[in-house]
Amino acid sequence: MEMNLPNKLTILRVILIPVFLLVLFLAPVPLNRYIAVAIFIIASLTDMLDGKIARKYNLVTNFGKFMDPLADKLLVMSALVSMVALKDLAAWVVIIILAREFAITGFRTLAMEANIVMAASWWGKVKTTVQMMMVVVVLLHLPFAYMRTLEMVLIGLAVFFTILSGVDYIVKNKQVLKG
Repeated sequence: MEMNLPNKLTILRVILIPVFLLVLFLAPVPLNRYIAVAIFIIASLTDMLDGKIARKYNLVTNFGKFMDPLADKLLVMSALVSMVALKDLAAWVVIIILAREFAITGFRTLAMEANIVMAASWWGKVKTTVQMMMVVVVLLHLPFAYMRTLEMVLIGLAVFFTILSGVDYIVKNKQVLKG
């Protein structure tokens, strides 16, 4: 299989995950958070970029269809689990997000077995964007008065869009459950 640019960007995102984690946990505090956040932002931007390039230049591949959402999940999940370990995020938030991801991944597997194509949902894209924004803001943990409120709002929105997008996938693809 030839590796086109979107697929290379997806692989770069996966490679950046252990780099992000190493910097977050091994670099001197508080500098580690800023460097880790920069790595996370770069990795997150590859998500947006690889999709745009793939669609614009008709470079969509089966590898990309499979690996792109997996890379997104790995990036966000590694950050969220790390944030629980750092006591920056409540475990129940991560449990809800993880549960949704496992449920929808299982749902997608059932759909594939029934030859049903589940298109990416707009709500799923909103969910991923809000989750990535939440990770950045919470990890930065800036000392401004309004930042704690912003963190809480983003956490609430991430949980809301996680649940909404999960329900949306199931409702729009309920025929998967009939097979």
